[in-house]
Amino acid sequence: MNPGVLYAALAYTAWGLFPAFFKQLSHVNAFEVVMHRMVWSLVFLIGVLAVLRRWAWLRDVARQPKVLAAFALSALLLSVNWSVYVWAVQNAHVVDASLGYFILPLVNVAFGFAFLHERPRPVQWLAVAVAASGVVWLTLQAGRLPWVALVLAATFGVYGLLRKVAALGALEGLTLETLLLAPFALGLLVWWAWHGQGALVQGFGSGNAPTMGWLLLAGPLTAIPLLLFAAGARRIPMATLGILQYISPSLQMALGVWLYGEAFDPARAIGFYLIWLALVVYSLDSLWNGRKQLSKK
Repeated sequence: MNPGVLYAALAYTAWGLFPAFFKQLSHVNAFEVVMHRMVWSLVFLIGVLAVLRRWAWLRDVARQPKVLAAFALSALLLSVNWSVYVWAVQNAHVVDASLGYFILPLVNVAFGFAFLHERPRPVQWLAVAVAASGVVWLTLQAGRLPWVALVLAATFGVYGLLRKVAALGALEGLTLETLLLAPFALGLLVWWAWHGQGALVQGFGSGNAPTMGWLLLAGPLTAIPLLLFAAGARRIPMATLGILQYISPSLQMALGVWLYGEAFDPARAIGFYLIWLALVVYSLDSLWNGRKQLSKK
């Protein structure tokens, strides 16, 4: 088996199991969890860079204001995405979060057309239209927009767009993003601790030391899947990567429905069926086009 398939599958599996991790921190404010995630991710990434001795890029980036500005924007999008996702998991919206990542590939198609002047194939436009009808159905059925799913898909879609044209790789890019976010996050955490607030102070005061362990674990759990993904993406075709990415929202949805007992009634299921149909159409078209391209070589 191509090792890239294993790396990518492990990354998507880890992301799919994230709800089980963040449920352990349901007693901690979602925004505070994200602050810890920023700080401990940076600590872990600096350790990785120290082992690899890859520091030269920092000096180069410091001389490029446009690159710093682009990564400041991507860091902001990432923080919004993380905050909404953690809030969703903590407040019984795991299924809604999974919906966001089901529609993400089709959002990417639309963004590629709007911002990168890509020309989606007619079948891809059909998939986007079918998925949009699923979102409309869910909106009408619930009487409100599925805002969790739409915010997650939009923020990560724009984030992916920025990273697609970025000058840095996965490890360096995530390090720079957390480096830009960490001072703000650390300042808030210190301020909370100074005033006797925050999960760590309250946790130790009540004998709840495991909270510290869960928060520290957020660092490697953020970085390792991304590094696995980057390793896999370099080794396998995009069509294969596109199929594997459905592992993550599928696992999230399974956890939401079967483990956490979130509602998935027949009326709501119709919207998901439409989106799954769109994904089948999109995936088959990608595989077919990929084989055509290979046959031409």
